[in-house]
Amino acid sequence: MLEIIEKEMLEHQKAFERVWEELRFHIYTAGIICTEALKKGKKILLCGNGGSAADAQHMAAELVGRFEKERRALAAVALTTDTSALTAIANDYNFAEVFARQVEALANEGDVLIAISTSGESENVLRACEVARAKKCKVVGLLGREGGRIKDLCDASIVVPHTKTARIQEMHLMIEHLLCKVIDESF
Repeated sequence: MLEIIEKEMLEHQKAFERVWEELRFHIYTAGIICTEALKKGKKILLCGNGGSAADAQHMAAELVGRFEKERRALAAVALTTDTSALTAIANDYNFAEVFARQVEALANEGDVLIAISTSGESENVLRACEVARAKKCKVVGLLGREGGRIKDLCDASIVVPHTKTARIQEMHLMIEHLLCKVIDESF
C-alpha cells in the first residue's frame, strides 16, 4: 500500500511540474480575463460534470464569499447547483442542454464562462461554450488530455497535460485557487 501511495504522489508531483513549466502564462491570461470582467461589473458563470461540478461550486463560493482576503463579494454562479433547472432542462430538452439553457438565460455580453472538463469533450459543457460565444461572453477552459473540442471555443485554454482524471482534477483545483488568488489581489 505504501508503494501505491508513493507512486500516486510522485505522479501528482510530475503533473504539478508540467503545469508549472507549461501553463503559467495560460493561468495568468485566464486570471486577467476574469479580473477585467469582474472589474467591469460582469459575472463569472461556471460549469462542469461530476468532480468538475464540485469544482465549479467551490470556485463560485470562493468568489462570492472570499478566498484569502477580505474584499467585496464578486458575482459568480455555478450552473451546477439549481437542481430544478438541471432536471427540468434535461427532461424537457436533453442533458446536453443543461448548462447551455442557463447560459442563454443568465449570461450577458462581457461575462465569463469557466468551462471545466477533464476530457475537453463533455457535450453539455461544449454546448454551454457555444452559447456563451454566441452571447459574446469570454470563455475560459479548464481542460485535460489534449483539450478536446472545447479548447477551440476558449479565449483562454488551460489544458492539463495528463490522461488520468485524478491528476487532472488535482491540477484543476490548484489552478482554480491560483485564479482566485489573482482575482483577490486585484480587488
